[in-house]
Amino acid sequence: MSYMLAVRQIMGGKAQTAEEKRVSADRMERMLGFGAALQARGILLAAESLRSDEEGIRVERREGKLSFMDGPFTESKEIIGGFFLIDVKTREEAVELATQCPAAEWSTVEVRQCGPCYDE
Repeated sequence: MSYMLAVRQIMGGKAQTAEEKRVSADRMERMLGFGAALQARGILLAAESLRSDEEGIRVERREGKLSFMDGPFTESKEIIGGFFLIDVKTREEAVELATQCPAAEWSTVEVRQCGPCYDE
């Protein structure tokens, strides 16, 4: 079964001080190592870090009318900073992997099973 480990983080600015940049680089190295370990186990399907919502755009179609909203999306308090898409046998295994994700120390790792977008 496929699960997404979505890294939800509080919105905030980029690291500014030398110490903040060092901490940020250390976190990135740890996350890359976590992804490499998942890949070595053969369970990683995809992983990406997402750019800031300042570069995003929201698209909606209501009653045939398109609307677009450029970021940043000020009503959001959290953003999805990135994800790991994994293939494991059980929800429990996915949750266990989420507990091992370094981002759980400074963000929230949300575990979601992938599936069809409709119920029969």
